[in-house]
Amino acid sequence: MDIAGYLASIFIGIALGLIGGGGSILTVPVLVYLFSIDAVLATAYSLFIVGTTSVAGSFSYFKKGLVNIKTAVVFGIPSIISVFLTRSYIVPAIPQEIFSIGNFTVTKSILLMLLFAVLMIFASYSMIKKDKTSTHKTPEKQQFNYPLILVEGTVVGILTGLVGAGGGFLIIPALVLLSKLPMKEAVGTSLVIIAAKSLIGFFGESGETAIDWIFLLKITGFALVGIFIGMVLSKRINGEKLKPAFGWFVLVMGIYIIIKETIIQ
Repeated sequence: MDIAGYLASIFIGIALGLIGGGGSILTVPVLVYLFSIDAVLATAYSLFIVGTTSVAGSFSYFKKGLVNIKTAVVFGIPSIISVFLTRSYIVPAIPQEIFSIGNFTVTKSILLMLLFAVLMIFASYSMIKKDKTSTHKTPEKQQFNYPLILVEGTVVGILTGLVGAGGGFLIIPALVLLSKLPMKEAVGTSLVIIAAKSLIGFFGESGETAIDWIFLLKITGFALVGIFIGMVLSKRINGEKLKPAFGWFVLVMGIYIIIKETIIQ
């Protein structure tokens, strides 16, 4: 299964490089089902992988001037604070056994995987639906809806802290609607926010979890190779056309996780 896991890690990177996001949503399932890693540890590993790959992915956007630093700071601060607090206090506080129904016990790991599956289903919808936002529209004067940005950033940070996903499918629409950014600039800015909050969340761990750095760096390396392959392919293939197909794949994976964690024990 290790070979399948390494190949899947490359695929995660290719998806990120090709369609600009969404691939990181597969990181936790790959770690849990192909490498047999506990779900709680997998969410921690995912934060590092997602954060590192987002740093690599953001370079090309920086070069093109498609990263809005002010927006990244305004949106990123509540997100970073909430993901740090979630990993430091909320995740360790969740009991190992939540509740039981007959012979079925909902454990901490099952709860996180079910939450992750729900997030995957929402993410798949954002990939499948047609994007009606024009990338060529006249840029609006930037303005910040601070109360909504605070709420959105906090919610995204909590979700990232709990399940280890970047949350780009939540951040990008928020940047377009709440900060009036053009789509491409929203994608670049989103990568910077995801990188910062994911890595800070990872290093904000309580220290109780033993990290297998050799394994983690190996998986991250495969994902980074995938990103560069995806970037090369993106010059020949329209990633937007592949996005719906990838969305359907993520939807099937989300449903599979729900069935796997509740029925197939």
